[in-house]
Amino acid sequence: MTKREKAADLNRRALELQEKGHWDEAIELYQQALKIDRYWSVTLYNLGLLYKKQRNWEESLKYNQQAAARDSQNDAAWWNLGIAATALGRWDVARAAWRGFGIDVPDGEGPVELPCGFGPFRLDPDGQAEVVWAYRLDPARAEIASIPFPESKRRWRDVILNDGAPVGYRKYQGQDIPVFNEIELLVPSCFGTFVGRVAMPNDQDALVKLAEIATEMEGCAEDWSTSVRMICKACSEGRPHEVHDTEAGPSDGIHLIGVAARDRQHAKEILRRWETGATEIHVETLDDALEPGTSESPPDSNGKDNGHG
Repeated sequence: MTKREKAADLNRRALELQEKGHWDEAIELYQQALKIDRYWSVTLYNLGLLYKKQRNWEESLKYNQQAAARDSQNDAAWWNLGIAATALGRWDVARAAWRGFGIDVPDGEGPVELPCGFGPFRLDPDGQAEVVWAYRLDPARAEIASIPFPESKRRWRDVILNDGAPVGYRKYQGQDIPVFNEIELLVPSCFGTFVGRVAMPNDQDALVKLAEIATEMEGCAEDWSTSVRMICKACSEGRPHEVHDTEAGPSDGIHLIGVAARDRQHAKEILRRWETGATEIHVETLDDALEPGTSESPPDSNGKDNGHG
């Protein structure tokens, strides 16, 4: 058996262990494979990928960097190198990784400035799996534009690290847009999440007015009672079929309004201004759902758009 054959056998066994969740044993076999064939890019990539799954970014960066150096055509290694470098704030390495993948990245010294559009992202993919919309800041970062449910521990304008493999699609402006999974939180938002219980008719114009008022007051608000769809796992990770594309107001006339605000007073002012003069709208309660993540000012965004999927 040649060195490469021995290393391939160890890789096969390591992958089997990895799939069963025995990560430490898998790493040990990968390391044995490297002792036999230290320059084989497959083993280097597999180690980099496993460390990515563990969120061990230093080790993931090291092994993906070596894998890409040994095989410049290994796009997956370049991409995972970009993710690891982004997680660590190693912007020089991130730029080199995206260029190695084939993306034309502008020069710079700080975070990569390469807007990649607007799209859906799955928060907590192994748990609640809530899909929200966000602005893609670069291939591996996105700023959340929707107001996530507080159970996700994510906020409006949080900056998240995202994976690069599409897991499902959503419709946006008539096109199928890929859904990317969140990996972890990078920069917490200075906005908290508040939930208003509001008695009102199912009036779309009133909800548009609420969103406009919140934007004018430098916050965000959306009606979770009509904008959120609960769909099956198969549709969430594929293309939602028509049976899920129905929207209706709550039968009891009580709407749950998500509000992103700097603090409770800010949230109350947004709802008060909306309620004032609208005789059919009555804010019954306002609950603190998720405290702000940081006291720092958020980065600027171009425009707003809300909604879950």
